[in-house]
Amino acid sequence: MQGVIKSYDPGTGDGIVVRESDLAEFDLADDALEGSIFRMLRQGQRVVFDLDRDGRASGLSLGSEVDMGTPDLS
Repeated sequence: MQGVIKSYDPGTGDGIVVRESDLAEFDLADDALEGSIFRMLRQGQRVVFDLDRDGRASGLSLGSEVDMGTPDLS
């Protein structure tokens, strides 16, 4: 799945990914960045991700090089 980082707190590792196809929101899994090239994330960054058993975003990898910004959720 592809999505965009809506929020990320580097201190706690908490964050939210918005799925591109339907704007569904998923919390980041505790191990979301393990084994990836990412050390931190920024708002609007595009990523490819999987969902773990608890429905949290995990296995993040680099999405499109274009920063699309946070989707308009209003």
